[in-house]
Parts: sequence; structure tokens; C-alpha cells
Amino acid sequence: MSWDFIVPVCLDDLVKSGAVNQYVVQDVLSAKQLPSHINSFKAALRSQGPLCILEHFDTAYSVLKHCRTVDVAVKEDTLELLIQVVRGLSVSLPTLLLSGSLSAVDRKQQLNTVKMSVFLLCKLTETLESDSYRETIVAAPSKGRKKDKVAGKGLLQWDSEREKVLQCLTQLLQLDIRTLWSLSLVEEEFVSCVTCCCYKLLENPTISHVKSKSTRDAIIHVLGIMVKKYNHMLGACVKVIQLLQHFEQLASVCAQAVAAWSSEYGVKAIVGEIMREIGQKSSEELAREGSGVKAFSSFLSELSTLVPETMIPNISVLLTHLEGESPSLRVAVCEVLGEVLVRVLSGDKLGDSARASRDRFLDTLQEHIHDAHSHVRARVLQVYARIVNSKALPLCRYTEVMELTVGRLGDKSVHVCKSAIQLLAAFIAHNPYSCKLSSVDLKKPLEKEMAKLKEMRDAQKEQMLVAVITAADLWDAMKPEVEMTVKAQLEPGSEEEEDEKEEQTEGREERSDRDTALQIAQFLRESKYRKAVGLCMRAHSLFPESSFFTDLAVLNAETLINTLATLFKGPEQETTEAMSSDAPPTPQKEGGGNEGGESELKKQEMLVQYLKDTESFALQVERAIAVINNMLYWKTTTVVQEAVQFCVTAFEFSVADSVCGVRKMLPLVWSTDVTIKDTVIQAYRRLYLNPPGDNTRAKAQTLVDNLSDLMIDASLGTVQCLEEIVQEFFSSESALQTSVVQVLWERFSGKRETKALHRRAAVLLLGMAARAEREVVLSNLDTLCSVALGEKVAEDYLLARDTLITIANITDHVRQSKGVPFRLPVDHHLFSCLSQAIADGVVQSDPHWQTFMEQAVRLLYFLAESPDQLCSRLLQRSAHLLLEQITECGEPNQSQLQEGGSQGSEEQANCVSLAQVLSLCGAVAFWQVSHLERSVSSELRRRRGEKEEKEEKEKAPANKKEANDSCVEEELGLVGASAEDTEVEFIRKICDTELLAEGNMLSAFLPLLVKVCSSPGKYSHPQLTTAACLAISQYMMISPAVCKDNIRLLFTVLEKSPLPVVRANTIVALGDLTVRFPNILEPWTPNLYARLSDDNASVRLTAIMVLTQLVLKDVMKVKGQVSEVAVLLLDPEPHIASLALNFFNELSAKDNAIYNLLPDIISRLSDPERGMKEEDFNTIMKLGSFMTDDQYEGPGLPPLCDLVLSPVCRTERQWADLAVSLSLLSVCERGFKKLQECWDCYSDKLTEPGVYQPLLSIAAKLRRRAKSQFKAQVEDYEKRLTAVHTKGLENVESEEKEQQMGDTQSQNMQTPQPHKSVRKTTRGRGKPKLNDSDLVTPRKSCSRPKHAITFTSDEEEEEDAVMAESETPKVTTPIARTRRTRLRH
Repeated sequence: MSWDFIVPVCLDDLVKSGAVNQYVVQDVLSAKQLPSHINSFKAALRSQGPLCILEHFDTAYSVLKHCRTVDVAVKEDTLELLIQVVRGLSVSLPTLLLSGSLSAVDRKQQLNTVKMSVFLLCKLTETLESDSYRETIVAAPSKGRKKDKVAGKGLLQWDSEREKVLQCLTQLLQLDIRTLWSLSLVEEEFVSCVTCCCYKLLENPTISHVKSKSTRDAIIHVLGIMVKKYNHMLGACVKVIQLLQHFEQLASVCAQAVAAWSSEYGVKAIVGEIMREIGQKSSEELAREGSGVKAFSSFLSELSTLVPETMIPNISVLLTHLEGESPSLRVAVCEVLGEVLVRVLSGDKLGDSARASRDRFLDTLQEHIHDAHSHVRARVLQVYARIVNSKALPLCRYTEVMELTVGRLGDKSVHVCKSAIQLLAAFIAHNPYSCKLSSVDLKKPLEKEMAKLKEMRDAQKEQMLVAVITAADLWDAMKPEVEMTVKAQLEPGSEEEEDEKEEQTEGREERSDRDTALQIAQFLRESKYRKAVGLCMRAHSLFPESSFFTDLAVLNAETLINTLATLFKGPEQETTEAMSSDAPPTPQKEGGGNEGGESELKKQEMLVQYLKDTESFALQVERAIAVINNMLYWKTTTVVQEAVQFCVTAFEFSVADSVCGVRKMLPLVWSTDVTIKDTVIQAYRRLYLNPPGDNTRAKAQTLVDNLSDLMIDASLGTVQCLEEIVQEFFSSESALQTSVVQVLWERFSGKRETKALHRRAAVLLLGMAARAEREVVLSNLDTLCSVALGEKVAEDYLLARDTLITIANITDHVRQSKGVPFRLPVDHHLFSCLSQAIADGVVQSDPHWQTFMEQAVRLLYFLAESPDQLCSRLLQRSAHLLLEQITECGEPNQSQLQEGGSQGSEEQANCVSLAQVLSLCGAVAFWQVSHLERSVSSELRRRRGEKEEKEEKEKAPANKKEANDSCVEEELGLVGASAEDTEVEFIRKICDTELLAEGNMLSAFLPLLVKVCSSPGKYSHPQLTTAACLAISQYMMISPAVCKDNIRLLFTVLEKSPLPVVRANTIVALGDLTVRFPNILEPWTPNLYARLSDDNASVRLTAIMVLTQLVLKDVMKVKGQVSEVAVLLLDPEPHIASLALNFFNELSAKDNAIYNLLPDIISRLSDPERGMKEEDFNTIMKLGSFMTDDQYEGPGLPPLCDLVLSPVCRTERQWADLAVSLSLLSVCERGFKKLQECWDCYSDKLTEPGVYQPLLSIAAKLRRRAKSQFKAQVEDYEKRLTAVHTKGLENVESEEKEQQMGDTQSQNMQTPQPHKSVRKTTRGRGKPKLNDSDLVTPRKSCSRPKHAITFTSDEEEEEDAVMAESETPKVTTPIARTRRTRLRH
């Protein structure tokens, strides 16, 4: 064979004539000729084997040339033939290569066969891959069923054929075919031919899918062979970088490939080369590449998870990107550092260099916790969470990283906060300190151990003073004499003495440098300073390379003294064992007998340090809990979920205050977000409802203990939320539920010794179980009565109260059941116990009787058949007991009552008893009304419904007309309407006429209540006053007549009572009365708003809560007095300020509610009579949500601008406040036009800086985001503002007028205009010059007269509620504005 096959760069090169003896394609066949030649190719393959490719190369080459036009069958046959050729070579070549007897001709023949077959196979594979991808793109199916049909048009089963190609290439390339080339140097074109085919296959979008794993692995395997055997490492590095730059989805595939080449094929250098290429990328290059940066980041992160140890030597080249601008690359580098720390640089057996690298990497990560980009901060925290979970963080860094993480809880990014919570939970779950993290529990052990350490140190100091003298102390003592000796020895006259020393030490010069150093130290200890100095001076010449005497290269007094000091103090500790036994004891040896004491001291120091670290860690966790507890009510669902999980983790590790977080997340069971609700329920199941234990009894005991701890000191809201979870638990019957109920009854009944708080918790839990199953409590009513409501009821009214709450859970009111109401007969033992307990408690002074009584009366009306009769007898009995007590003690005179019972304990007891009777009257009155409107009314409706159903069944419609009429009435909703109205009127009539009629027990107490409330000087006892005011408000709920008669009295109490609790209770009562009788309470609205400025914080808190409910539920109209709520935004109490802010946030959600009040709020707040500071006004405007809503940007400007012209705005301070309010609006182009239209309203005020600066800031903000055309308008407006501010409005207008007149004259001179009666517009032009009279009274505009704006809320005077009838408000005064401008919807 005389020719050589040169692998071409492109197909057309084989047609051109090249160098001498280079193969050239002779005949390119047409598409029609190909089938017959392929058949000849097949026959030749069967007869000649792989060598047939030498003769039929042109046939396969022609298929490549006509690949887009030939049939699929031709391409399939050609591919199959080429695969068989390559496989044949894989079988035949090993024998030939091992024999070593190939001639030059045979070697050339085999080499040409290999290159031809591999070239054709690779090129055909590339072509078929491109065709397959093109078909997929062009004919992409929209539905799954059409996909198979489309794929069938191309090469059949190309995925499997692709794998066959890669397998046969692998088999061939694994052979040592390099020996076929001269000097075993494989040409670059051959390597590129194979690798380009593989890289082409990698570009397939589906190569990273799971279904393509086998193909992907085969490609990586072929490339690995090329990298290892065919010197393709540098080419692979360049190609990997290119693939990452252009194909972002290949990041994971490239990482897997590089990891395989490094670990399986041993080419570890390729990792460093690729890392260097990425590390040398500049910020400008990365900015241009775009998606390539993400691919680089993903590649590095993936690679670090596969071969972290291989990346360590070259990791420094990546650290430069931490200072770059790409956040994704900073994240990737941090993740690489994290993987290295977790997988390689962890554990206690690290060397010094590894430990130094670990600390350096941790410092780098720690710096980027405060990275400028939120994504980087979040990912670094996640890296730290992985490090902590893997226990790879050194103990010394726990506190520092913990502190930084707690600081990130206040990050503005939600993702950072979530990652910080996850890291803190990991810290707690994997903390190396203690299973219980409580700083309170750790404080005492720490103090104890610190005291013990102090005692040990004091004892050691005393011992050191007696027996231990350090070498440094001895040197300091002898140093002056040594210095004198050195100076004397260095003088010229000391030669004779040196000769004598040489003679004395001639026999000792053979000793070593170490022995000489020890001898010098020995001379110094024996105070033989001259010998020591002389020997030291001679030592450098004897031992010039010794480390002991290197400083003596320059011999002077300073180097000599330093060498002597080092020999005396330094080497002694190292050479004490080598010193001769006859040497005198050194100072260190004298104190060496206390090694045991020193070891104990070190152990104690380590223990104290451990306790300090533990306490510091616990304090950081407690600090984090305080922040995370507030995150439980964020709007972001994922943050709330992480916060809930953190609270669970903290509770499981007994962190102090973790119960607060567990209780605080409990109301989230009512969340509308199903995810949050499920998370909370699962958290409580994990903490409380799935207890550990060996048996059911132990589990029940643990569950009850956990729930009881949660119930102790829990608020009413917490208990209500817990009911939802416990009820769900008891809804499913199981052995555990039965055991829990049994344990609860045992605790309540006292069979097992239990604390009072746990007994109360047990009975409340039984009530929660009763909501799911009534028989749990109903079958044990006698037990409840005997234990909690019997003779010992007075010993624990709180237990009795909680028992009544439990019994109430079996009633229809709580269970909301329908059907025949469940009630017990009047003579039931329960009611006799309650009546006895209430009546006996009236004449006692127990502070908890009040709450017990309220629950008892509530239960009577919920459960008794005739509760009004029971309560009537109860009131009569209580009154008799009170009279008997007064009779026994003697009736108090008027002076004793005026002094508030200070004349003795008997009068005090009478006032308390009277207060309790009045409280009982108020409770009975309230629940009597509730009983009529809820129970009696619902029972009437139920009976009417049953009656109507019965009549419908018994009596069919008389005829078809009646049936049609009834259907019409049903459609119109008239069926039952008249009957229901009759029932409502019946109940109302009972309340108006019968409840307080003569002969009713309730009517007997009303005059007494009025007398006590209207005579605070005579009845000044606090409890009596509080009870009377609360009771009279409950009486006023009965009917409008009672409310009207006593409303003035109640408001007088509200404003003039000195007791904050009375004022707070009265506000709550007036809120209920406003809901019940809104028309009666409406004129008194200003008096309610006045309590927002009460001196007492609890009264202000109650007022804002009541008014918020009334306003947001549309019970009370929003008036100008809402500005008093705005003042509370600056309240010193944070809770009140947050409620005020919530009020405006909720009010802003209502359509235009704040817009209608905006002028009123601003005018009231900026009123000079109020005296509000300018800073406070600005703060209120910024905090309140009424100035930031975009819907007010257009409509909100005219009323604010017109406010400047109103009589209300009359001072410079008010102008400035209005300007600040305008600057807070989100003004856009539409708002800017409104601002220009209202120029006349504020232009004459622009000379004031307080008006000019805010308007200028509005223009500046508009200019920054404006387009070119609009930007010019804004700049003209700015110039106009500045001109008016600096020159004055009159001067600017006169200049504009003169300029306008000049332009008009010049225009008239050029072209005369015909006279037309056209009305001239005045917008945007200067006004005519005003005379002095115009400054006093503005001229009326001919275009649109402007009326002065009046605000009725300012004209109204807040009147105090007094006893005089003439001062009672009669009618409401709605807010009305005289402007024609109305709100645009």
C-alpha cells in the first residue's frame, strides 16, 4: 500500500488532491448508485473482514455527502456496516499488536483501516445526531401520543444505536493502537475526530436526563480514554470551558465527567487546570458571558461534592472570585469551601497545615455572612448549616458564628431569615454542650465551679510563694553582676585571665555544644560569672554552626548577655532530664512536685471554660427565640414554617422561654393558610400527642404532663386554640385516649397527689375531651360536683370555675348542636350546689369568687330548664344574706360610707358583700337577655319549623293555585318571614316590659345601682364602684329605655372616675352598647375618642382596641376624631403604637376610607392649638399608611392643596406640614398634572423653606424616573419653583406677563389677527398684578369660583357628658365638604 490516509478537517478535503501518497476519494457516488454499492460493501465485509473499508471507503463517504437526501434505510445499513468494521478491528488487532511481527506495510494497512473506519463512524454519528435533534425541534409534538409518531420518521431507535457506536469506539480505543503510529505519536486530527463526536453528543438537551444515563456514562468513558491515553487533557479542559459557556444545562454532566477522569482514570491534574481557567476569568469576561457564569457556579458546586480532596491544592485560584461582582460565583466558591470543610478538613486528627487551611476557610465563610447580596448571605448560612449538621465546626467557633446568625434574623431578605432560622435549629440540634440549654440552670453550676477554680488558684499562688522561684526571677537578680563581668571581660586587659581559663579548661574542649551550654548555665547558677562569660565567648569559635551560639557571630556586650540569658532560662526546660545528677537543683525542679495539682487546675479551668461557653451559647439561643417568636406571624409562609420548626427544636432541648414560642404559635391553628395550619398541628402532635413510653399508661402519663405544663398560666386565647388540637386528638378512639382520660380523672379527683395547678389543668383538658365526646363529662357529673362544687368549694374557687367551664362544654351553646335542646331539670344536684356556693360566697371576701360566679350564672342559663326562676331565687337568697350580715354588724351611717369603709373591717366587709351582690345582679341581667335572644328565640324557631313540617305532611295544598302561590313566596324568601318577625318582636317586648317590671327581682336593684354610680363621693369603695358601674352597663343592655335613661351617667363615670379599671370597663361596655343600640350611642362618639388621650396606658389600650373593632366592623362611622388614633402612633407603649398602626393598615384596605378623612386628619394634627412638634407630625405621616397608598396620588392632591386656602390653614407651620404630607404621596405623571393645576393654591407660600423643600423633593423624585418629554416638564416646574422661592410670586408673574406682552406685540406687528370673541384660558399663565386691596380680599375668578372649605369636625366642640339634660348630644353631624370635586371611583 503506497498511500496514507490523513484524517481531514472537513469532508471536502478528501476530494482535493493533497500531498504525495495521500488518499483522495476517486468517485463520489450518486444517491441512486448507493444501494448497490452498499450491498457490495456488505459482501466484501463478509469475505475480507474490516480491511474491506480500504476499497469501499468511497461508498461510505458518498453516504456522508448525500446524507440529507438518501433514505433512512441506506443510513441505517451504512451505520451498521461501520459498526461491524470497528468491532472487527477490536477483535483482530489485539493478536496482531501482541505478536509484534507486523511489517511496515501491514502496519500502514491496519493504521489506514483504523483511521478510515473511525473517521467515517464518527462523522456519520455526528450527522445522524444533528438530524435527530433537528427533527425534534421542527416537529416538536404538543401531546404525548404524537411524539412516538414523529420520532418514527427519523432513524429508528437512534438512542440504542448511539450507545452501540460508543461501545465499539471504546473497545477499539482501549487497545494499544498507538503502536500503529510512528513513535506512538497519535496525530491530533484523529483525536479531534473522536472527541468532537463525543462533545457533539453531549450537546444533546436530553443528555442530562435520567433516561440518558447509560449514553452519558459511555461518552464520559470514551473521553476518559482519550484524556488518559491520547494526550487530550488540555483539549478537554478547553472544551469543558466552552461547553459551560454555551450550554448551561451541561454543568452537572461536565462535573461528573471531570470527576470520573480524575478518580477513575487518575488524571487529577485536569481538575486543577479547569479550576485555573475559571479562576483566571476577569469580571468583564464574566459579565459578557451571562449564562456561562451560572454554569461555572453549578459546575464548581457539583464538582466539590464529587472530588473535594482533589480541589484543595488549587482552591486558592477560586478565592479571587469572592471579591468579584458575580454573586453566583461567590456562592459557588463558598459551597466549595463548605464541601471541603465537611468532607476533608474535619475531625480531630488534622495536621497543622490542614488545621490552618480549615481556619482560613472558616474565616472566609464567616466574612460572607454579611455579603452585599442577599442570595450569597442565604447560601452561606445554608453552608454553615451543613457544616454544623456534619459536626465539622470547631467548638471554639460556635459562639461567634451563633452571634452572627442571630444578627441575620433581622435581615431584610426573607430567604436570609429563613436560612438563619434553619442554621439556629441545626446549632441547637447538634450542640456539643448539653441536652438542656437553659442559662438560668447553668448559672449556679458556673458560679460554683468558678469559686472552686479561684480557691485552687489562690492555693497554688501560696505554694509558689513558698517553694517556687522561677528562672526569670533568678536571672533578673543576677543580671547586673553579669553585665559588669561582660564589660570587664571585653576589655583588652583581660587576656591573662583568659589564658588561665584556657589552661583550666583544656581537658574539657572535647565536649559537645549541648554540654557546653549546660556547663555555662551551671556556672551561672553557682555565681561563677567570669567562667560562664569566658566559656561563652570561646563557644562560638568552637561550635560556629550550633544553634546555641548563633547570636555570637557579632561579639559585643548585648549579644553576649542575650546568649547567656537564653542559655539560663530557655534550654533548661528541655534539658532537665539530660543534666547530670550531681548538678544543684534548679528552681523549676524545686516546684516540680506539684504536677498533680497543676493537672487538676487545668481540668478545672477546662470545666469552667466549658460552662462559660455553654452559658454563652444558651444566651444566644434565648436571644434568637425572642426574635423568632415574632416571625411566627409573618406573611411569608416558608418563614412561618421554619419558625415553627425552630420552636419545636428549642422546646425539645429545654431551652429557656421556648414554651413562650410554643404557646405563641398555637393561634396559628386558625390560620387560613392550610400549610401553616398543618405545620402547627403536626408540631403539637410531635411535642404533646406522640409521647415516648414503654406502655400505654406511661405514654398517657407523659402526654398529660406535657399538656398540663402548657395549660399552666395560659391565657384564654391559648386555651381556646389548644381546644382545637385536643378535640381532634380525642375524636379518634384508641387505647391511648382511654388511658389519658383515666389519668385526667385520677388527677382531678385527687387519687394521686397532684398540685392545684395540675388539677385545674386536668379538669380543663377533660372539658376539651367533652367537646368531642359528651359522655366523658356527662357520666361523671356527680364526681365533678362532689370534688369541686361540694362543701370545699370555698377553698378553691379557681378549681370550681374551671370545673364549670368543663361542664359548659357539654351544653348545646358550646357544641352548637341542633335538635331538641339538652337541659337538666331544675332540681338537679348540680344546680343546688351552684346556688349554695354562690349565695355563701356573697358574704365572703374571696377575690376569685367573682370569676366563679360569672361562670356559674352562665352555666345556669346554658343547662337549666328554667334558669330565670333559679336566678330569681338566687338573687333573693343573696340579698337576704347580705341584709343579715349588715344587721349583725350594724347598719353603717352616711359618714362611714363616705369614708369608704375605713371605720373598721365590718364596714369594709359590708361594701365587698354589696359589690358582689351587684355583680351577681349584672351577670343575671346580661345572661337573661342572652338567654331570651339566643336560647328562647332559637327554640321558638325550632318549634315553628317542626310545626310547619308537620302541617305540610298532614295537609297538602288545596288546589294548584295555592301551590303556585306558595312556590312564589318561597322564591321571594317570604316563607316564615312574618313569623320570624313576630318572634323577634315578642322577645323584644319581653325585654322592654317584663324584665324590669315590678315584681321582678332585677328591677329591685336598678335604683341602688344608679345611686351608687351617681354618688361616687358617698360610695367610694373601689370594688363597689367597679361592680356597680359594670352592673349598670349590663342592665342597659336590656332595653333602649334603660340605655337612654342612664347613658349620661355612664359617660360621666367614663370621664370623671379616678379609677382606671372603671374607665376601662366602661369603654368596653359602651362598645357593646354601641353594637346593640347604635342610634343612641352615635351622638356620644367624640366622648369615646377622647379616651384615646387618657393619662392611663391601660385605658388608652382598651379604647384603641374597642374603637378598632367598632370602626372596622362598620358599627361606628369614621369621623375627624380618628386623628386621635394617629397620635397614638407615637405612644410610649409599644403595644398601643402597634395597635394604632394596625388600625390604619386595616382601614386603608377599605375603599377610600382614609382618603375621605385625609384633610381632616392633617388639619387637626397641624392645628397650632394642639401644639404638636414638627418632628412628631412628620413621624405620624410616615408611620400611618394613609399617605403611601398609590390610589391617592391623583385624587389626594386637590383636597390637600385646597386645604392651604381654607380658613383652617393660617400659619406657616400648617403650610409646611401640608407640604410634607404632599411629599409623602406616591406622585406619578397623573399626580404631577394635578400638582400643576393646583399651582394657585400654594404658589404664594413658596417663599417659605418648609413649603419649598418638600415640593422640590417631589420634582426631584419625578425627574429621576421620568422619560425625556416628561422630564422637560418636570425641569421647567423645578425652575419655576426655584424662581418663585428666590424672587417672590409677584416678581415672577410680572416678568412672565411682560414677556408675554412683548411676544404678543411682535406677533401682531408681523401678522394682524382678526378679532374673535374667544374665551382665554388662565391655566399656566401669570395672574394680573394685584393691588393692596386684593391681598386682603382675593378677587373672584370668572372661570370657577372657589368656596372656602369648611370642616364640620372642626366646628364641632367636644362636649363632656354631664348630668345636665341640655348638654346631651342630640343629633349626628356628618362630615361635609363644600367642594364640587368628588371621589372618582
